[in-house]
Amino acid sequence: MSTCIGLPQSTEGISVQDPKLHKEDIWNTYVDYEICLQTNSMCFRKTRSCVRRRYSEFVWLRHCLEQNALVLNVPKLPSWNPFFNLKNEDQVTKRMKGLQEFLENALQVPLLLSDSRLHLFLQSGLSITKIMKCSLGKTKYTVAEAIQRSSSDCIKSLEDKATYDSDSSVQPLPFRKGGRQQRWVTVLSSDYAFNGEVTSQFPSQPTKSLI
Repeated sequence: MSTCIGLPQSTEGISVQDPKLHKEDIWNTYVDYEICLQTNSMCFRKTRSCVRRRYSEFVWLRHCLEQNALVLNVPKLPSWNPFFNLKNEDQVTKRMKGLQEFLENALQVPLLLSDSRLHLFLQSGLSITKIMKCSLGKTKYTVAEAIQRSSSDCIKSLEDKATYDSDSSVQPLPFRKGGRQQRWVTVLSSDYAFNGEVTSQFPSQPTKSLI
């Protein structure tokens, strides 16, 4: 994918919002967030898209960007908290703001914008495993096709056999009215609010220890 300049102030917006609690089984739960991107930039295949991602997937993305841009300081993520409470509104909102700031800053770096994994992360519904395969050309569909036909039905039509990660027992977090941070922001920022480090030895796929 060709290198793009940073996103212009007047036409771009990204929002991390609408946290939801997912219960995988009796022991494992996690929160994911909706990422909405609105853009007029030629860097992106879609002018508007919304996908859902969890914290561990953000950590995976940052690890990939860090490997691909060794000479750059990749924007920081909110620190991993071993005592993170999925039902604590303040903690979830703080993390959500940190994830949004991470994306705002990442989209200002031309080299990072040239990484196809970032585009698949933001504009396709593919799982992390499928993003990796697609970026390496190991799927029956291209990066452009994965983004343009981002619904599961469309992707399945491009594969012999395809399975999507399914979520069960999905429910919105019990936040008070007005508690969610849902706002469009201009993608233009240079300050990092969080200083949490992500280990360079992070595995290629998210682990269940990261919520």
